[in-house]
Amino acid sequence: MKTYLELLRVKGVTRILVSQLLARFPHGMLSIAFLIHVEQVHHSFAAAGLVVGAISLGEAIAGPISSRLMARWGIRPLLGGMGLVSVITLSSMAIFPLSVPVLVVLGFIGGCAFPPIQPAVRTIYPKLVPNRLLTPLFSLDASAQEIIWIVGPVLTTFIAMQIGSVEAVLAAMAFLVGGGIWFITSPSVGQVRIPRSKRRLGGVLSRPPVIISTLLGLSLVACFSAVEAGIIGLFGEDGPEAGIILAIYAVGSLVGGLAWGHREIAPWSMTRRLALVTVGLVGAMFSPDFWWLSIMLFISGLGVAPALTVLFANVSATMKFSETAESYAWIGSGQLIGAGIGSAVAGICIDEFGALTAIVAAAIFSLITALGALVTYKWSPDLRGGHGAPLPDTGPVETIS
Repeated sequence: MKTYLELLRVKGVTRILVSQLLARFPHGMLSIAFLIHVEQVHHSFAAAGLVVGAISLGEAIAGPISSRLMARWGIRPLLGGMGLVSVITLSSMAIFPLSVPVLVVLGFIGGCAFPPIQPAVRTIYPKLVPNRLLTPLFSLDASAQEIIWIVGPVLTTFIAMQIGSVEAVLAAMAFLVGGGIWFITSPSVGQVRIPRSKRRLGGVLSRPPVIISTLLGLSLVACFSAVEAGIIGLFGEDGPEAGIILAIYAVGSLVGGLAWGHREIAPWSMTRRLALVTVGLVGAMFSPDFWWLSIMLFISGLGVAPALTVLFANVSATMKFSETAESYAWIGSGQLIGAGIGSAVAGICIDEFGALTAIVAAAIFSLITALGALVTYKWSPDLRGGHGAPLPDTGPVETIS
C-alpha cells in the first residue's frame, strides 16, 4: 500500500485516475441499458443484440483512427468533439421512438464517436510518474476499472427496472459528460503533446509487443464474455445469484491487481498470471453450485487485472511515445472483438449443450491465452529495474513547461 499511497501523492494522478474512470463508466452500462431498452420498445432480443453489436463495432473500427488523430488535433479538442457527438447520438437513440435499422445506424455512429479515453489516459501516464511507479500505476488503473464492471451493471439494471430504460441510458451519458469534462480539463491533459507518428495507420501492428498484446487481449476478453454468458445462463436474469458471482469475479481481479500490482514485470509474468486465471476457470467447469463457482471465479479473478497490467506495460516500454495511443487503441479494438466472439461462442454452447459448457468455453479461451503467452514470452520485454517508459521520439517537444 505504501507504493499506491506514493502514487496518489503525485500531482495530478488522483484526478486523472478518478476522472477517466468515471468517463469510462458507460462501458459497464450501455450494453445492458440498450439491451433492456430496445427489447422493451421492439420486443426482440435479436434487435437489441444488433444495436449493441453496432455500437461495439463502431468503437472497435474507429478506436485506432481516433487515437492517432490525437497527435494531429490534440487530446482535448478530439475527446471533447467526439464526446459531444457520441452523447447526442446515443441519447437520441433512447429518447426518440426509432426503428431498428435507424437504431443500428445511429449506434454505429455513436460507437465510432465514443471518445478514446483509455488510449489517451494510458498515453498520459508515463508523463505523470517516474519510471519505477509506472507499472504500479498501470496495475492500479487495471484494478480500478473493475469498479466499472462491479457497479455499472447493477446500477444500470436498478435504474432501468425502477425508473426506466431511457433514464438508464441517460445515466450512462451523464457519467461520460461529467467524467469526460473533469478529465479533459485536467492540467495534466493540457500539458501533454503527442508527436505525430511517422508510421502509416496500422504500422504499429508490425511490432511484436503490440500484435501479441492485441491477440492475447482478444482471447482473454473472449474468456470473460463467455463466463458472463455462462453464469447468466446458469442462474437466469431475475435472481441475484448471477450478479453476485460476477461481482465476486470482479472483486477477485481488484484484489489481485492491488496485491501484486507493485511487482516488477519479467518476460514470463504474463504466463504466470494467466495460469492462475485458467486454474480457476478449469475448477469452475466441474460444478454449477453457487458457492463453488464463487470460490473458483474469485481465484480466477486474482490473475485478471495483473494480466491486463502486463499487456499495457509491455506496450508502454517498447513503443515510441508517438505510437502508444494507437497501440493501446488496437488492443482495445481486439478486446471489443473478443467480447463479441466470446458471447457468440458461449451463446451457441448454452443453446446446444447447456449453460455450464459456456464455462468450459471460457476455460478453453483462457488456456489458449496462457499458451499464447508461453509461446511468445521471448518477445516480452524485461521490465525489472523500472524500465517501463515509452521510447523517446526525435520530434516536437512533448510537454508544455
